[in-house]
Amino acid sequence: MLKGEANYWWEAKKTLETTFPIPWTRFTELFLEKYFPKYMENQMELKFLEFKQGNMSVAEYEAKFTELSRCVPYHVDTDEKKAKRFQQGLKPYIQNRIAVFEITNYTTLVQKAAFMESGSELYVKDANVKKRKFQNHSGRSFEKKVEN
Repeated sequence: MLKGEANYWWEAKKTLETTFPIPWTRFTELFLEKYFPKYMENQMELKFLEFKQGNMSVAEYEAKFTELSRCVPYHVDTDEKKAKRFQQGLKPYIQNRIAVFEITNYTTLVQKAAFMESGSELYVKDANVKKRKFQNHSGRSFEKKVEN
């Protein structure tokens, strides 16, 4: 259901078509040509290929990855390609730990990455709890790791 300018465009465009009813594939082709030109597709492809997790959590990264991948379906048209591309954008410490498992299933990869991330956060939190600050007589502070 097209509205506004898109509806006006379609009403004018369909009068130029020679086959009726107009096949869905043809409509999509015309629609994308008008509202998602090749230069935009190229920009989205580049954005997708350069996309990295950065400071996002695995869950945030996965949501944005899914959003961007809709614009370039040929890069994620198999589960294995999708998993590989997702893994390439993960933070290096997660990517390196997960690579040894050679996971080709996207859902499994996302779950393992989230598990690795939460495990690392717990490790860092536990290590910080074990550190205690002491002050010596000169007023300088230093950290001493308390061993269990």
